[in-house]
Amino acid sequence: MFIIGQTKVRSYEKGLYFRDREFQGVLGTGRHWFVDPLGKVRVDVVSQRDPWLAHADLDVLVKSGALKDDAVVLDLKDYERALVWIDGRFCRVLDTGQHVIWSKFHTVAVEIVDARAVLFDHKDLNVILKSADSAKTLNVITVEEGYEGVLFRDGAFVKTLAPGQYAAWMRVGKVKLYHLDMRETVLDVGGQEIMTADKVTLRVNALVTYRVMDSRKSVEKVNDVSQALYREAQLALRAVVGTREIDALLADKNAVAAELEKIVGHRAEEFGIRVIGLGIRDIILPGEMKTLLNKVIEARKAAEANLIARREETSAMRSQMNTARLMQEIPSLMRLRELEVLERVAGTSQLKVILGEKGLAERLTTLI
Repeated sequence: MFIIGQTKVRSYEKGLYFRDREFQGVLGTGRHWFVDPLGKVRVDVVSQRDPWLAHADLDVLVKSGALKDDAVVLDLKDYERALVWIDGRFCRVLDTGQHVIWSKFHTVAVEIVDARAVLFDHKDLNVILKSADSAKTLNVITVEEGYEGVLFRDGAFVKTLAPGQYAAWMRVGKVKLYHLDMRETVLDVGGQEIMTADKVTLRVNALVTYRVMDSRKSVEKVNDVSQALYREAQLALRAVVGTREIDALLADKNAVAAELEKIVGHRAEEFGIRVIGLGIRDIILPGEMKTLLNKVIEARKAAEANLIARREETSAMRSQMNTARLMQEIPSLMRLRELEVLERVAGTSQLKVILGEKGLAERLTTLI
């Protein structure tokens, strides 16, 4: 007994004809009859108004080549991606694999892109990133203002990225992006307990001002820029402060800072950093040492004061000796001196004086 079957395919449809699960061809518009005594015929009617053909046997359909006259057929390799515009509007980004897009009722434009370049650049990038499927194939990378990005794929350097928005393809290798702050930065190197050459333990706080000059070198040479610079500043502080005595250290902190800047700056250049300045912010002494130094300073100042007083006394005595010698040699100076004394006494007391031929001291008779 023969069983007759039929299928109607409308003008906007296509019939996918299978017999015994083997694809036989595409059925066009119309009514189609077939003899199927064993029930092995299957016709899948699909609409062409939906541009995307989704089917369980899509690989068979693509391989047969039967759809090429009615659709855009894509078979993307592992490193290929496709950008699809439908009716002049961007639709989606296609990942590797097989895809069929009906083209009878829609204007389809396809752009094949090589994803091995890692970064994806396109004049319509903002529109593409807004599509629903872009997040499945593209990573959005944003480098903020004042920063620089360093991009690597599978451990190999790719490119340095200026501030802005970028897109990178997924599943093209191990992609890693480092963000580095390119602005001037201040690093606090605090709480460093160091012993001086004369066995005094100090606590030193320093400040390092630096800027990353070569972002690629900074990433390749050290794991963390700030930690590397902090470590170098620590070692330099111990080397420079540890070779000086406490008095020399306190007397000229600027010389210590200059030596530190030279040591740290030379080392920092090896991993892409320029040290702009390095200064000692605080030198903190132990309590007993602070008291002792205050006493030393007090004794030193007292000695200096005594020395100045002795110098003044010596100077005064020398001046008096010179005056006495002049008065001895020139008697009229003695008379002038007597008159000055008389003037000062007369200003504060009543004085009766009888003057003769000789000095005032010899003729003074009444002083009230």
